Amino acid sequence: MNTTTSTKNGKTLNAFSIEEIGDDHLFSGLDTPMKANAFDMSSEEKKQRISILFSEIMDVLGLDLTDDSLKGTPDRVAKMYVEEIFSGLDPENKPKVALFDNKYQYNQMLVEKDITFYSNCEHHFVPIIGKAHVAYKSSGKVIGLSKLNRIVQYYAKRPQVQERLTQQIANELKTVLATEDVAVIIDAKHLCVSSRGVKDDTSATVTTYYGGIFNSPERIVELQNYINN
Repeated sequence: MNTTTSTKNGKTLNAFSIEEIGDDHLFSGLDTPMKANAFDMSSEEKKQRISILFSEIMDVLGLDLTDDSLKGTPDRVAKMYVEEIFSGLDPENKPKVALFDNKYQYNQMLVEKDITFYSNCEHHFVPIIGKAHVAYKSSGKVIGLSKLNRIVQYYAKRPQVQERLTQQIANELKTVLATEDVAVIIDAKHLCVSSRGVKDDTSATVTTYYGGIFNSPERIVELQNYINN
C-alpha cells in the first residue's frame, strides 16, 4: 500500500493511500497545491524540461519519435501545458480587473450564465468540460462582463477539482467586488469518469456556492430560473 505522510506541528500525519483515494475527488484545501519554488524556472525553461520529460513518456510507450507526425509532439505538449491549459498556475496571468461606479443604480442580481470552460482533473490530467454560471449583487461597483469570463478561465486553467474551482471563483469575485453577495454554479463533465474508469458518458457533476443574499431558498430558486430559461 502506497501511503504518504506529512508533518504538521511536529506530528506525523498519515495521508490517504493511492488505493484508498481511487477515483474519488479529494482535495487538500482551497489553494491549488504548489511548491514554494514553483516559479524558480522561467516559462521557457519549463517548456524545455517538459518537452524532454514528455519525450521519455512517449519513448516508454513505444512510440517512434523519429516519425514526422510525432517528432514535434513533445514541444507542442510543453507549449500547450505552459502557455494554454495550465497557464492559470502562473499568477502573472491573473486577469487585471477594473471596477466601475454603478451609475445606473442597478441593485438587483446580475447573472452571467453558460460561461464555457475547459479544465483538467488533477487526479488523471484529463479534461473537465463545463459551464459556469456566476451572479452578484453590486455593493456600489460593477465589473465588466468579460472579466467574469476571464476569472472563470484563469482558475480553470490549472489541474483542478471541481469543488475547489467553484470556491476559488467565488472567493475571487467576493474579493474583487467587495461583497458577500456572490453565487457560482458549475455543471461539468469529467473525462476521467466518461472516458475511463466507470466509463459513464451520461453523468455530469454540479457544484454550487451561494453567498450573502443568494444563500436563501427564494434567491436560489430565482437564480435557477434565470439559468434554466
